[in-house]
Amino acid sequence: MKSIKILMAITLLLSPFLSQAEIKNVTTVNVKISGSCNICEEGIEAAAFQKNISQANWDDKTQIASVSYDSKRTSLDAILKKVALAGFDNESYLAPDDAYAKLAGCCRYKRTDKDASVVQKPAHGHQHGTDMTGNSKAETESSDPLKPLLDAYYSIKDALVNSDGNAAAASAAHLVKAIKAVQMTALGNEQHMVWMKVMKDLDFDADHISETKDVGHQRDHFSSLSENMYKLIKAGKPSQAVYYQHCPMAKEGIGANWLSQVAAIKNPYYGAQMLNCGKTTEMIK
Repeated sequence: MKSIKILMAITLLLSPFLSQAEIKNVTTVNVKISGSCNICEEGIEAAAFQKNISQANWDDKTQIASVSYDSKRTSLDAILKKVALAGFDNESYLAPDDAYAKLAGCCRYKRTDKDASVVQKPAHGHQHGTDMTGNSKAETESSDPLKPLLDAYYSIKDALVNSDGNAAAASAAHLVKAIKAVQMTALGNEQHMVWMKVMKDLDFDADHISETKDVGHQRDHFSSLSENMYKLIKAGKPSQAVYYQHCPMAKEGIGANWLSQVAAIKNPYYGAQMLNCGKTTEMIK
């Protein structure tokens, strides 16, 4: 029993170092981030986290976060901007007022730093090349930073309409890459908050679709993938109309939804068997 306790203690002590080992070119910096409780800790650390790229460990007593990141793939400035968009003032940025207002009551820390810049949505068309966060010129100038996700999602949908498991798997692999490439600093405040809630589920479903050629299994994951994509797209303003469509027969009569770039019904849950089964329930634009 004593040896087990010792082993657990060692594991706890080593856990920060083990997680850092997944980040290459590691730079670690201690920064002040305003907050007040363990709920703040969850929000701050979630905003700073990007798999294999960045993470933070925030102490609610000192309000100091130890931020570790891959210096070749992102920057401390980009991470602190994400944290501010989540509602937390820090050494570099003040959170937008609406982001702060959305925090839980227990997270309403006293705001005193007036020297930092308020984070705003980036202006379109004023950046060139690729910055430290990986934004290309095309991504920065686009009015819809989630368009690569939608395009990959539509490709999965079209493949399932054709009952083509190979094409669906290939398109899902593109979606996995698109999810990892999303830069939260380019998202609006509301969409940013939704993104933090759904990104892991999106990645989970897309990854499962990419790993199988079984159309039935792919359709099961496509259902939950579609629900989270809807939440994400609904929270922003897509550059083109998105049609939210419903099949009442899917999932053994429970029904399931999907997003489409066209108004015409082409059912991804049954394909040619019931190609036109369903209806448009909402247009997002």
